[in-house]
Amino acid sequence: MDAVEMSLLYDYYGGMLTDKQRDCFDMRYNQDLSLGEIGQLLGVSRQAVCDNLARTEALLHKMEENIGCVQRSRKNRKAVQEILNAAAELESTSDPSVSALARRISAAAQELEE
Repeated sequence: MDAVEMSLLYDYYGGMLTDKQRDCFDMRYNQDLSLGEIGQLLGVSRQAVCDNLARTEALLHKMEENIGCVQRSRKNRKAVQEILNAAAELESTSDPSVSALARRISAAAQELEE
């Protein structure tokens, strides 16, 4: 899985990790340090860092599999975009009451995005 996907999982579930897992993950994905550099900073072997990251990544995947926050967020963003697109089409109608309603729908959908 790519770094962006891992960072997204971390954003949702990072608070459930141990301090050691969070530190190791942060150094690897946010600070872009090598396994050897992380090992030196933490006083452990490169293999220990690799093992820690592998367990952390597997745990983040398992959390997403069980809880599904990332998937639900993606689904919601897609639905909001569909609502905004439909409202934009309705706004261009000549009926002022339909246009006004479409603007209200757009405003509500935009609030969901925030």
